[in-house]
Amino acid sequence: MGTVTLGVSIAVPEPYGSLLQERRAGFGDPAAHGIPTHVTLLPPHEVEADCLPEIEAYLASVAAAGRAFPMRLAGTGTFRPLSPVVFVNVVEGAGDCAWLQQRVRDEAGPLVRELQFPYHPHVTVAHGISEEAMDRAYESLAGFSATWTCGGFALYEQGADRVWRKLRDYPFGIGALGVPAQGASLDHPSLR
Repeated sequence: MGTVTLGVSIAVPEPYGSLLQERRAGFGDPAAHGIPTHVTLLPPHEVEADCLPEIEAYLASVAAAGRAFPMRLAGTGTFRPLSPVVFVNVVEGAGDCAWLQQRVRDEAGPLVRELQFPYHPHVTVAHGISEEAMDRAYESLAGFSATWTCGGFALYEQGADRVWRKLRDYPFGIGALGVPAQGASLDHPSLR
């Protein structure tokens, strides 16, 4: 059946998602329109296509243990010079994002993956473009702010055209059969 490249992320809702995607394109990032605006939980990960049903069931169980939490983006940051990335900061909800990404990549599940760098939740707004354009992104979005309640995450697949497309949403607190979960994991940060 072959392999597929998957990613798991929290979508940045409208109107913020489109606004940041257009700004990213305006900075000259050629990947801007192929990547929905998001906070990554699982970076691009190649798997056997026939593993997809197991992955979907596992992600449903992760979501069932989750609870909605406040997300707030504010200001900019960069991974330069280590990595050519400018991003918008996650200033509220970072602990919840860290909890989720650990569960998504848990060794008990089908998406085990070591990260190249320590997990740092963020929203990329410029990647691999000129230093001048990266500086412009960093400066022009320094005052950006967005707030919403995160109610779940999604599974995406990257097509042969390098465009990421959503396969399925995973709302929090809903079991694999679409019924409310009996309870949440007690180690979730919003329950402490």
